[in-house]
Amino acid sequence: MHVFPNHIPKMASSSLHVIPCTILFFFFSVFLSGLHNADGSSCYKSIISFGDSIADTGNLLLLNGGGSAGPGRLPYGETYFHRSTGRFSDGRLIIDFIAEAVGLPLVPPYAGGAQNSSSFKSGVNFAVGGGTALNSDFFRKKGIMVSNGYSLDVQMGWFKKLLPSLCSSDSECKDTLGKSLFLVGEIGGNDYNNAILQKRTMKELRTLVPSVVSAIGSAIAELIGMGATTLVVPGNFPIGCNSVLLTTFKNSPQSDYDEHTGCIKWLNEFAEYQNSKLQEELDSLRQQHPSAKIIYADYYNATFSMFRSPGSFGFGDDVLKACCGGGGPYNADPGVLCWDAGAKLCDDPSKYVCWDGVHLTEAAYRTIANQLLAGPLAMPIVNSTCPKIAAKVDDKQNPPVSPKVDDGQSNSGAEMGLLRKKGVVAMYSCLLFATVFLVMQKI
Repeated sequence: MHVFPNHIPKMASSSLHVIPCTILFFFFSVFLSGLHNADGSSCYKSIISFGDSIADTGNLLLLNGGGSAGPGRLPYGETYFHRSTGRFSDGRLIIDFIAEAVGLPLVPPYAGGAQNSSSFKSGVNFAVGGGTALNSDFFRKKGIMVSNGYSLDVQMGWFKKLLPSLCSSDSECKDTLGKSLFLVGEIGGNDYNNAILQKRTMKELRTLVPSVVSAIGSAIAELIGMGATTLVVPGNFPIGCNSVLLTTFKNSPQSDYDEHTGCIKWLNEFAEYQNSKLQEELDSLRQQHPSAKIIYADYYNATFSMFRSPGSFGFGDDVLKACCGGGGPYNADPGVLCWDAGAKLCDDPSKYVCWDGVHLTEAAYRTIANQLLAGPLAMPIVNSTCPKIAAKVDDKQNPPVSPKVDDGQSNSGAEMGLLRKKGVVAMYSCLLFATVFLVMQKI
């Protein structure tokens, strides 16, 4: 929003001398607005996100009262932000790179501005670390422990609560949501990870899949009914390459491991099975809602390609080893977590795919985003809907300047704000000079 005066006080006929300044003032304002949209921000009005720690931009940290627990302390955030923001990585996430590629600010966490809905006009993120597709009651009946109750239905509840502050009528809401990009996931990974870490059998794991897929499908259908038209739905990762799970099953027989990557085959096969069922659900939803653009984001293959050929993407040889963790063959021994004082931290996170044993590094997330937006796994509907989308996601390393918990503003947004402030100063200086000039003429 520009902070310019609505009008300029009328002067005598000699005020024609002010016209060049006024014209310059107007065109400079238009130029600044054009800069804001030149990178493709007109494609989507906002980004609305649901999910877990893969997309959490600070919700879990804020919901737990902030502070320095878990991802609220360095080395989390060290690479790009140079401070912790509540993201479960050393820097930006896939959602951050997508926002930058389509020309929108980084998506702020819902918990960071629930009392200030104006901060969500360009997007809002409901994803919470530890979140699940299924609710706590489901897991309680199954005897499976989960880390928190921020399930997909809870996140949907937050969205419905916030919606009246984003739009005031059904038609306005349909217009607003129709011009927004929805990211539904990744979600469901924790539903399975919790069961796996609690040593549930493969048969039990497979019984979870229909319920998880149904929960995701129901949320998508509800969002479409509310007005959403473009939805990106990621699949699960190749969890057999996860440092924590590799550590958990480190005594597995040699036949369990993929000879080319060292990942555990049965875990990856399960992830592929879950993804195939999710894609079947999405196919069904496309038939039911032909006007909606429902896009499957292939996180599995985008990630597995890095484990299969790390050097091709600039990663080192210890591709299964976490950059930050508690030591051991995969630097993921459970006794010491990345945020603990005794954690072992690598020298260069950009050479690692795995960050803390569960989550990935900024370099890995950038590689995934590149493949999805411009590479062999590109999402054509997103690119065709947004033709100005960046051909390659940004790789800049300059952080936003702020000592606070991340407010979701990108570096480009901070630069734009500074440029606008300088423009305002220049325009007022011009008008002041013209006014003094006119006064001197009268004297």
